[in-house]
Amino acid sequence: MKIGIVGLPNVGKSTLFNALTNARAQVANYPFCTIEPNVGVVPVPDERLTALADLFHSRKIIPASVEFIDIAGLVKGASHGEGMGNQFLSHVRETDAILHVVRCFQDDNITHVSAEIDPAGDYRTVETELILADIEHLERRRVKAAKAAKSNSRETLEELGLIERLLAHMDAGCPARDFTFEGSEREFTRHWSLLTLKPEMIVANIADFDDPKGAARLAALKKMFAGSDKPIIPLSSRIEAEIAELPPDEQALFLEELGLHESGLGQVIREAYKLLGLISFFTGNEKEAHAWTIRNGSLAPKAAGTIHTDFERGFIRAEVVTFEELIANGSLAAAREKGLVRSEGKTYMVRDGDYIIFRFNV
Repeated sequence: MKIGIVGLPNVGKSTLFNALTNARAQVANYPFCTIEPNVGVVPVPDERLTALADLFHSRKIIPASVEFIDIAGLVKGASHGEGMGNQFLSHVRETDAILHVVRCFQDDNITHVSAEIDPAGDYRTVETELILADIEHLERRRVKAAKAAKSNSRETLEELGLIERLLAHMDAGCPARDFTFEGSEREFTRHWSLLTLKPEMIVANIADFDDPKGAARLAALKKMFAGSDKPIIPLSSRIEAEIAELPPDEQALFLEELGLHESGLGQVIREAYKLLGLISFFTGNEKEAHAWTIRNGSLAPKAAGTIHTDFERGFIRAEVVTFEELIANGSLAAAREKGLVRSEGKTYMVRDGDYIIFRFNV
């Protein structure tokens, strides 16, 4: 899973990136401090995996992972070459989702690209630039599609028609994710990598949770998206950076003192899984305990293929037990004795938390 971090300059993107990845990317009080994309891969926190490793006495724990990509801040006019962020939008096109960081904190020591901190306005500025970048991207595709459509191929004519309708939609200032696709039209977009078609979550970067001005800005941002299902995650990049510097055993205590149930990383990943419709299943033995990420609704052979293509190609069956039942019975053998390990075939839909042994033959 890849998540691209976007936002205006000096909103706390790189600070958040550092907090999430502990990558120590450069942070400074001036625009375009980030001049090359920062990339960090982090493990997905999942207490279930630790419990499985304890059960099997696994020598190694291999969690699922998330890749974060932090690019230079976008500014008004970025789609026409202003600033530096537009140079790196190609990196964001390769991601699965967008994390849009919006500044809600006041700090006179950290400059803002405009005179006033306005989270809703800042969001619209960046979204407009993403829309304009997508329009430019689609216009290039339209030229190619128009040439191909001269053959009167039904498929190319349908593609050209969709591009024309999408361009009209986006010329009105609307993101591609708000477009109504008909029938199987969305299949055409699979390889277009439109920025505004990607699922998006918003991080409202606040100074502290008891800051009244930050709370008011956060409330205005939430009002802007009232009625939508867009995730808005309030967190403090500064506090998250402090948490990231602590040893693991002290992080939980610090979170408890702040009245938080989980770190910003945990919140972001949990929302990303929901946003993208992802779940985790597990494999494990004495050698390793392993978490695997798949789309919700995936069938057993497809899940097997995430481990190895041979597993999917030669799939015979999946032996499945829920994480809760496995842990409650203390061993795989005990779960088998109680008939809790089920034999499932090719039509089985894998569920979040399944522990699976795949049987295959190639």
